[in-house]
This record gives sequence, C-alpha cells and structure tokens, in this order.
Amino acid sequence: MVDLSVQIESADGLSWTRWKRIVAEVERLGYRGLYCCDHFVPPGGGFADSIELSAAFAYLADRSRRLEFGALVMPVSFRDPVFLARQAMTLDDLSGGRYILGVGAGWMEREHEMFGYPLGDRPARAARLAEAVGVIVRLTRETEPVSFEGRYYRLHEAKLLPRSPRPGGPRLLIGGSGPKRTLPLTARYADAWNGGGDPDGFRATSTRLDELIVAAGRRPQDVRRTLMAQVLCYRDSAELAGRLRYQMARSGSDSAEATLAAMRERTPHLMAGPPARVIEQIGAYGAAGVEEIMVQRLDLDDLEGLQIIAEEVLPHVG
Repeated sequence: MVDLSVQIESADGLSWTRWKRIVAEVERLGYRGLYCCDHFVPPGGGFADSIELSAAFAYLADRSRRLEFGALVMPVSFRDPVFLARQAMTLDDLSGGRYILGVGAGWMEREHEMFGYPLGDRPARAARLAEAVGVIVRLTRETEPVSFEGRYYRLHEAKLLPRSPRPGGPRLLIGGSGPKRTLPLTARYADAWNGGGDPDGFRATSTRLDELIVAAGRRPQDVRRTLMAQVLCYRDSAELAGRLRYQMARSGSDSAEATLAAMRERTPHLMAGPPARVIEQIGAYGAAGVEEIMVQRLDLDDLEGLQIIAEEVLPHVG
C-alpha cells in the first residue's frame, strides 16, 4: 500500500490566505502529510508571493492535529544547518513529533545570484551538503554538547534545547539519486529518501540504496522510500480542463488535451487519467517499493483536484 501526501510549490503565489486554506483542506481530506518546496522566487522568472516556510510550518504544527509536514527540500546553500536543526527540533516539539526535515544541496542559480548566496559547482554543493547533514545530525541526535570542524561549518561544545519528542530527534529526509555522494549520505543518516524515475528506475536505485544501508550498519527498513510526482485525476473532459487551468493559462493554450500531451512529453512518468488508471499507476510504484507519494500540485487554488484524489484514489491505495 502507498500513503498519499500533498506537495505544493511555495514560491509561485503561496500567500497566508492560500496556505491556511490548503492546510485545513489537506487535513480534512485524509492525506498523510503536506510538503513544500523552499525557494524565494519561481524558477522560470518573475516574482510571486512566497511565505517563509519555517513560519508557515509553525502555523501548520499548531493548527493541524495529525498531518506530517516538511520541505522538499530546504537548500543548505542558503539555510544555515544550525538554524535548520534548531527549527526542526522546535517544530517537532510543537507538533508532537510530526515534522520531517528535508534537506538538499540547492540548485536554482537565479535565486542565489539574486540574494548573494554562493551556490558553487556540483562538487562544492555535495561537500557542503555532507557537512551540513553532519552538523544537523549531531545537534538533533546527540544529547551531550558536540563539536565539529569542517570546511564550511564549525561547532564547539554546542547543544540545542528543547529536544524533539521523538527518540533520536526529528526525522531527516534526503532527496536525490547521486550514486557517489547523495545515496551514501542517505544510507548513513536519513530516515527517509525521496527518489525519482519510472517504477523500474526507482526500484533499481532503491535496491542500490539497500546495499549502501546494510554497508553502513543499518537495516533497509530504517529508510522510508518516497516519491514526489504530478498526479492528475479526472473523470471527464470538463474535469480535465479544470485540473489543467493553471498550466493552460501559463502556456496560453485553449486545449486541455494538447496541454496534457505536452506535459506527458516533458514528464514521461506523469500519473494522469481517470481514477482507475491513476490507481494502477500508483500501484506500479508501490510494487517498486514506494511507500509514500507526495502528490505535486502546481495550482494552489485547485482544491477540487485534491478532493477527487482523496475520494476516488486514496481509499484504494492507502
């Protein structure tokens, strides 16, 4: 069985009004969790509302009663790992252990140039991420003061309080499938992994991750397997047009069918179709080892689309 959560793009118009509405609806509809990307601006250009995620998560932690939540993912290129650890422990404490700290290396050149954060080349990003994870796990999992000396970060007899209510601290999620750096880092430290690809590709990478986890002295079941994917569920042509109004407006197209065809070409593993077809596609990922799918929603106002998935798909996969 596969759990379903919701993922939204926070940098493309996420206001407090929208966030409050989304939190309430995702909780009401029975999804497992709610996740956001972490950016200052949309990747394609322009500017839009984008509320700061640690503040948004504090609201969710206080107003929801059961939702798990976190970022996919917070880049350590502009998020200091000490503050990430501090925020994670605070949010986990406030929510009763429902926070998941998702971290990544950073990738969008535009926002780094705009705000003066050095992004670096790929080796530098990977090295910085590895150090940041080392800082985070020391601060969140060790009960005594810790020290650390690295190229990017330093700690000296440091300790954070209050602690997370979870034994071992807040859960840590790492996304990516890089075989040399990201997967070994995930195998050593992560509680959850966010992968990608089609079912066969996901299975192959997950199998490699199993090998690395065992080599690190852990059990494969210690790392939850997750996937973020666009899911479009519709029962007729009218509902298809409703699900694609955001994409059609962006592309200037007046044809839902042509828009969907273009999306399939850009995203070959898009899950789309009537409920039975979506259930079948999710089942293929479940058979490949996916335990949770973060349903990516680009249209922040399409709550009907979330309701259709919750009513027509969720009872048959979760």
